[in-house]
Amino acid sequence: MLINIFKTGMLFFILTGLVLGGGYMIAGERGLWYALIMAGVMNFVGFFFSDKIALMSMHAQQVGPEHELYRIVLALAQRANLPMPRVYVSPTAAPNAFATGRGPKNAAVCATAGLLQILNRNEVAGVMAHELAHVRHRDILIQSVAATIAGAISVLGYMFMWGGVRRDDDEGGGNPFLALLFIILGPIAAGLIQAAISRTREYAADTGGAEICGDPMYLASALEKIHAHARQIPMDVNPAFNSMFIAEPRNVMQSMAALFSTHPPLEKRLVNLIGRETTGMYRY
Repeated sequence: MLINIFKTGMLFFILTGLVLGGGYMIAGERGLWYALIMAGVMNFVGFFFSDKIALMSMHAQQVGPEHELYRIVLALAQRANLPMPRVYVSPTAAPNAFATGRGPKNAAVCATAGLLQILNRNEVAGVMAHELAHVRHRDILIQSVAATIAGAISVLGYMFMWGGVRRDDDEGGGNPFLALLFIILGPIAAGLIQAAISRTREYAADTGGAEICGDPMYLASALEKIHAHARQIPMDVNPAFNSMFIAEPRNVMQSMAALFSTHPPLEKRLVNLIGRETTGMYRY
């Protein structure tokens, strides 16, 4: 718990520092104040509304006890001794899933229609157990706020570039060269911070999910299918939100180096999972 609190605080500090530094670099003292206001607003929005933003961006619809996904999550939540999260299904064809919310008491989990189509019941359970492990570890607040602030960094750069803020010396709009540097380097720096923390959390959520559902092969099999289909079906999602998903979304315009990947390589995740003993078979 303490380590996650420390990670959250450091993430807030560094990402907020990027916003403030960019504002000062581009528009001096006045830019610093604009960036400070934006950072405050984005932290507030990220903390209280990131779950709604994520679910709306995926066009997710809430489902109830009549849906098989709800019943799977209910059984897993009871086994993990967690409050029952809200359950959503997104119409997206690409197979994926994510959890969101400030903490266990107001968490939500979402699976795409593509995921429910290609996985069997046990594999879906493995994926949902992974997401519940994120909830139990309180990872989702870190992911959600980081994604929200990282996305705002590009917006800030564009705002300065197109004259949204004038420099203190009244030279006109924001310096185009510095704004361009900030647009390029700001999201890269934010992405590196997110990726480094996210990869560690994914390993922990994989093993935690295996403990919740009782068999690591459920998730191992699901991950293999998800990665195989992801190559064929790109997912139209802002890269700032990549860390929220169980598998890194593939974008038709995206070709990212391993350094920037928010998830460990599939092979390492499978070794991490299959190399651990099960905690007892749990069938549905």
